[in-house]
Amino acid sequence: MEQVKAIRDEVDRKIAPAAAPARVGRYRWVVLGLIFVIWAIACADRANLGIALPYMKKEYGISNTEAGMIISLFSFAYGVVQIPAGLLYKRLSNKVTGALFPVFMILTSVFTGLMGTTSSVFLLKFFRIGLGISEGPLGIGCTNIINRWFPAREKGTATGLWLTASKLGPLIVPSVCVVVIEVWGWREIFYVFAIPGILLSILWIFTVTNTPEESRFCSKAECDYIRSEAGLAVGEPASSAVRRQYNLAWLDTLIRTRKVPQLNTLRHVFTSWNILGAAIGYGCMIGITNIFMSWIPTYLVEVKGFTSIKMGFLASAPFLGAVMGNLLGGLVSDRLLGKRRKPLMMLSAFGTIFMMLALVNAPDNAAYLGFTLFMAGLTVSAGFGGYAVYPMGLASKASYPVSFGIINSVGQVGGACAPLFAGMLLDTYSWSAVFTYMGCSALVCLLILFTIVEPVIEPEKSA
Repeated sequence: MEQVKAIRDEVDRKIAPAAAPARVGRYRWVVLGLIFVIWAIACADRANLGIALPYMKKEYGISNTEAGMIISLFSFAYGVVQIPAGLLYKRLSNKVTGALFPVFMILTSVFTGLMGTTSSVFLLKFFRIGLGISEGPLGIGCTNIINRWFPAREKGTATGLWLTASKLGPLIVPSVCVVVIEVWGWREIFYVFAIPGILLSILWIFTVTNTPEESRFCSKAECDYIRSEAGLAVGEPASSAVRRQYNLAWLDTLIRTRKVPQLNTLRHVFTSWNILGAAIGYGCMIGITNIFMSWIPTYLVEVKGFTSIKMGFLASAPFLGAVMGNLLGGLVSDRLLGKRRKPLMMLSAFGTIFMMLALVNAPDNAAYLGFTLFMAGLTVSAGFGGYAVYPMGLASKASYPVSFGIINSVGQVGGACAPLFAGMLLDTYSWSAVFTYMGCSALVCLLILFTIVEPVIEPEKSA
């Protein structure tokens, strides 16, 4: 009888309908949508100087080198506050990191508006530094929220969308600024861009919490999904996770995939070559983006002789490409490469080398420049998401803000040097020298990326 009962139970188990997966909410994507809009506005606040720069140079009699210094001051200030901001987020990791975010956004908007009130080059530099200090903690805040609100399988896509916002801001800046200049003047650019950040900060306070568990809008099923290491909904068969595995042994050999201990302490984070190497590579690529953002409008007007309307269209081309690059980079990294981050970082640097060569001695042809600038933006940005997600695979959630703070700090300070070097090269040589310098930066990035590993976390054994 017992044997018959066992057989019957086995048959019942096999023919019983599979338990339906619990319905997972999507409030995390609402949070990401707000992050997206806020970051787009913040990046527009830093990019609008590039459009106003030709008018500022004329009014204040600024040389190319001094203009490069003014541009770089933002990135220097932005970079310097990254590690202190990361330490602050780590210290308050379980308390009020979500509440800190709108404070920095409001300060960013205030200094943006003050840029329009300048009456001297000194005040221009002072407010530019203030903007960098205020905006510096926002990037770490964005990635910190993404790290807390998304499961591992979605972090690359979420980060790619966040980075897309960083290029969407500069994408819309030229068109908006041209209209504002034609209607009012260059000072009013900064007033117009100061308003949205304050309004969005107020909205953030009422809609986003530090963790999903604290939010009244996030269901328990969604919280369980976010915290699931496999990234599965409750009731979702494990076989679906197996189907998402990829046989890329050849790629793992190329990118040096290794098991590494998790970075749990500040000493581990600060002494990790993987973190430092990624930071230096990031600085090389950020420098290229900074030159596009700050100097390309001047290049198009003064060297190529385009009108302000055509300049606005062409100056948007690299950032339209960057939007596509960020979206594709995050999706490919998560969906096709099994959450591997280094391949897109390396491919981005490799492709950028050739795009910079294509811009050396470029013809005065709008179609050629538009396409080349678009492709340059796409290749530069395809790997950007990797630099933010890469330390998520190395550090614990508590240590992540510091690890990304180091990457962003070194990256931004290194990137800050690029506009200044570009100004010095322009005063001495030509734009061909600038594009050659940008290509060399991408080559240095590629060589450094070969030295860091693609991490597979090995849990630390307890003593």
